Amino acid sequence: MPLLVNGARVDLARPTGDMIRAHPYLEEKAKLLRSRPTQVVEPKGLLYVQQREFAVTTPKDGSVSILGSDDATTCHIVVLRHTGSGATCLTHCDGSDTEAEVSLIMSSVKSFSNSTGCGRLEVHLVGGFNDDRQLSQKLTNQLLRAFDLQPEDVHLVTFCVTELNDREEQDTHFPIIYGIAVNVKTAEIFPATFPEKGPDEDLRSAHVLTGAPLTNIYDAKTEQLRIGPYFWGPFPHVDFWLKQDDAQILQNLSTSPLAEPPHFVSHIRSTLTFLKEHPFPSRSLFPDRKPRIYKKNAEGLWEQVCSNKI
Repeated sequence: MPLLVNGARVDLARPTGDMIRAHPYLEEKAKLLRSRPTQVVEPKGLLYVQQREFAVTTPKDGSVSILGSDDATTCHIVVLRHTGSGATCLTHCDGSDTEAEVSLIMSSVKSFSNSTGCGRLEVHLVGGFNDDRQLSQKLTNQLLRAFDLQPEDVHLVTFCVTELNDREEQDTHFPIIYGIAVNVKTAEIFPATFPEKGPDEDLRSAHVLTGAPLTNIYDAKTEQLRIGPYFWGPFPHVDFWLKQDDAQILQNLSTSPLAEPPHFVSHIRSTLTFLKEHPFPSRSLFPDRKPRIYKKNAEGLWEQVCSNKI
């Protein structure tokens, strides 16, 4: 069934600029979102989602009330929600396998919504900018096409991507919004940044850097964050990359070197160091082939409940 805006089918044969002009509601909604101040989201009740991860939960969740992700430059953050059940999924897409990823998040939300007779599926897309390589535009188009191919109607509610999320400063383009959060209880979506990105940050980043597919990190039924088990071999040329200066890492390991947040290089160095220390995670991290499991404690913070220590 088609991708819809205000009940009308989106014509994907035309450029996105034409689509925006045909549906001025989308531009107004994007303008409203861009005008909101960026909120600092503290870790209590938060489930942070990294690149190529997704998480889905419902308003009944007693542990997680906020899903969020940031550090998106050419990437897009996608929120898919069923208005009947309130089941909400957030994912951070980079264009690696968009069609398969959209099918996966559709299935995840529907699995919590089958018993609900009313409601509809709504999607919110945020991220990207007018980058030199047009990677953002490519990902925007991929996401629109992938949702349009789904068997169910999907209603496009927020479209703050690429040209609608772009600002220019001294002939250089940047995203306006780098991160968002969604309140699972109220469905509110707002620009956000996250001082704490949850447990196993380097492990999860290493999983992405070694070519992982989109991965579900949360079990809403047990309210557990489940990381791994992940497996990879020695990372190619890791010593070479660790010897490079910041400019080389930024230029070669980013899709948009001029638009990255200030901590990008230190984050990549930390991930590369982790990969060097754990060339065979099947031995050092997951010898029992079991995930690392976390639950929220009484203070609303993640606490490991079983499996291995790094």
